[in-house]
Amino acid sequence: MALPDRLQITAGSPSPLGASWDGRGVNLALPAGRAERVEWCLFETPDAPREALALTLPGRTGDVRHGYLEGIGPGTAYGLRVHGPWDPARGQLYNPAKLLLDPWARALAGTLRWDDLLLAHVPGTPADGERQPDPRDSAPCMPRALVVDERFDWRGDTPPATSLRDSVIYECQVRGLSARHPELAPELRGTYLGAASPPIIAHLQSLGVTALELLPIHAHVSERQLVERGLSNAWGYNTLGFCAPDARFSSDPSGRSGAQVNEFKQMVRQLHAAGIEVILDVVYNHTPEGNQDGPCLSWRGLDNPGFYQLSASDPRYNVDHTGCGNSLRTTSGPGLALMLDSLRHWVTDMHVDGFRFDLAPALGRPGPLAEVGFEVFQQLRDDPQLAHVKLIAEPWDVGPGGFRLGSFPAGWSEWNSHFRDDLRAFWKGDSGKRAIMATRLAGSTSELGHGPTHSLNLLCCHDGYTLRDLVSYEERHNQANGEDNSDGHAHNLSCNWGAEGPTDDAGVRDVRGRVARSLAATARLALGVPMLLMGDELWRTQQGNNNAYCQDGPEFHLDWELDDDAAAMLAFSRRLARLTAELPSLRRDHGLTGNSHDGEDGQLDVTWLGQRGHPVSERAWKKQDVHVLGMLLAGAPAAGQVLLWLNGGSESRRCQLPPTAPGRWRVLLDCADPGAEEYDLASAEAAVTVRDRALLVLRWRAD
Repeated sequence: MALPDRLQITAGSPSPLGASWDGRGVNLALPAGRAERVEWCLFETPDAPREALALTLPGRTGDVRHGYLEGIGPGTAYGLRVHGPWDPARGQLYNPAKLLLDPWARALAGTLRWDDLLLAHVPGTPADGERQPDPRDSAPCMPRALVVDERFDWRGDTPPATSLRDSVIYECQVRGLSARHPELAPELRGTYLGAASPPIIAHLQSLGVTALELLPIHAHVSERQLVERGLSNAWGYNTLGFCAPDARFSSDPSGRSGAQVNEFKQMVRQLHAAGIEVILDVVYNHTPEGNQDGPCLSWRGLDNPGFYQLSASDPRYNVDHTGCGNSLRTTSGPGLALMLDSLRHWVTDMHVDGFRFDLAPALGRPGPLAEVGFEVFQQLRDDPQLAHVKLIAEPWDVGPGGFRLGSFPAGWSEWNSHFRDDLRAFWKGDSGKRAIMATRLAGSTSELGHGPTHSLNLLCCHDGYTLRDLVSYEERHNQANGEDNSDGHAHNLSCNWGAEGPTDDAGVRDVRGRVARSLAATARLALGVPMLLMGDELWRTQQGNNNAYCQDGPEFHLDWELDDDAAAMLAFSRRLARLTAELPSLRRDHGLTGNSHDGEDGQLDVTWLGQRGHPVSERAWKKQDVHVLGMLLAGAPAAGQVLLWLNGGSESRRCQLPPTAPGRWRVLLDCADPGAEEYDLASAEAAVTVRDRALLVLRWRAD
């Protein structure tokens, strides 16, 4: 937008941080550490190579610089130039030649173009040498921040507020979800609006999904090494704007129109109307500025020691608990303020329903060698504006002592990697897994120390194999990533069942399907919060790539043209969703103990059965070569008892049914025969056959 002919800046207010429009003008406030002067650079258009005007922010309150301009408004493109000491030995890297982004920007326009112009220091000089500031202007390579009008017609939107006990989370990437859907207009495919389109919503509802967990939709940038290989960061775990929706999923991928803001809001509004929550995967642990040799895009040029953890012995160097070159300082100072303001913005202005925190322990480290502290996580849980939303931790980082599963406060949920690994091992036929399977089915409460909803039960996620690939590959096939197949996890607990990758062998395909259905059913039926991976219900493959972070082509998007195997898996997934909705005994806020009683008839809440139908003894739990487990759940008289039989072994087993009052057992689901209708067993029948590597679900009803 064209700038007014005459502008006069006044001191304005130190809050809120970032650029905020009040209907008459814009207030800008930013923490800038030891900066001597901060310039507010205004551009005629987002594409303009240089700013038309640079105004010094006249106000200062503590470390916050601020100013107010009347006469500008939404759509104004701006950046920052910050003057101050150049003293790398103290972590001070002020260089006004570098155009910086506002960390609190609500929208970004244009794309970042990788070039050595983005470095604050003279290229080629080592960090331990006498680095000097690079005098060249970086503006031609930088995107611009946009002033945003936050007004939006929410039409009475209210959050679904689904309890964790009743939640089913579906993890997806916005583009991949709808990019190939044949019923959508081309302009909607792969967008926010596509994710909330009627065909997608109908599909999610048929799976019983209550929440979409979106891979990062904060404005991001692809790493330089990826761009130079002709690839891009499809997952988005490299955030450039923590308050800005990514424009690549909007009708204007350039972001210049700012359409990404309202289109994200439209998506949320439409999903809420369908009863589906929106959870964001957020990456507050690092930025794209990398280590001490990386570019100067925003935080480094504003307040390097304030935003980042730096080496205590040599502040020229970044601390890295993330594997990405740096670690934001989120326990105090401007890093904490940015994280809190960002979370509150997405809840209050954008109406999201929760967050999944990438590498969460990194957020609790107050210093370079500090242990993970959990005060910040309790602070987030207690924050009045965040009190009602779902908080989910990925409970590990790459720093010392970084695996912290079970350490997060009450009111959080955690990605339970032990659940994932133990399910995979049991259904692969590993020995000694029966006892731990009981723990997983019961909600992992004895391990995590809270109720079942503290355990987010993932089987597959973006980071690893899809369900189909889990039963089709034993070796990763990541050559397309350009890293000599050295990236991605090497320990996947996968099994190809006789052939690597696609095969026409009917026997191999039969076992793969049975194991996949048993895995999916176990993950859905276990106590806790189930999480589904996009496309597992459609038998999606990544051709054995277990680290597809840089693959954004059609072959990695969801294929809605279903072959027979995909159609069968979808039918099974929908049947499984209906089944779990009908079994209230599988949805609980409290754990199962085997000692407490449910209902008026005094039934134990759970009884663990061996193949002969009797409770498993302490001695029997220790047997390593037993692969059969029964889980008998008490239920109200109207609902009936529920019995799960799991056979992770290589041979079919005849399992005895437990003694009950007069009535009969009904087979609700057989993972070995997914197309079979429900049927009643004869009242005199005392046993049932459970196929090898299959799960069976039964319900008892009184006569």
